Amino acid sequence: MQTFDLFGDPVREYHPKGGRPQHVATQENRNKVSMLLAFGWNNERIARAIHVSLPTLRARYFAELKYREEARDRLDATLAMTLWKQVEAGNVSALREFRDLMEHNDLMLYGRSEPAPKPPKLGKKEEAILAARKPDLTTPLGRLLAEDGPGGERLN
Repeated sequence: MQTFDLFGDPVREYHPKGGRPQHVATQENRNKVSMLLAFGWNNERIARAIHVSLPTLRARYFAELKYREEARDRLDATLAMTLWKQVEAGNVSALREFRDLMEHNDLMLYGRSEPAPKPPKLGKKEEAILAARKPDLTTPLGRLLAEDGPGGERLN
């Protein structure tokens, strides 16, 4: 029976012949490398995460490293498909997440990284001040205020 360390990696057994046994690339480690590439990690950091040297990473995971540029897009596509399957199953929170994902995608298409900021909500006093600066022109007092504003300044 194989034993695993705290992070789920198999514990290597002692080999009296000397030297370290060759690293065998597992599907789980291949998936981990692809995920870390999608997160934008560099090769040195990925090698440390899966307990291999940099030359071993390049030798055993060259197929995954070749797709560094597409890794993020592939991850986003997988996430979108997973969310869509949950939406089709009737999951309401997945529907919200999918809508947010679509909005984020639309922002990327139009060259913005963040949504446009909403104007700050005004309080009652600020709204009253703005309303006072725009008099009702249908009344004689409003027309008079429009001609000569408070303090003699012209509002138009």
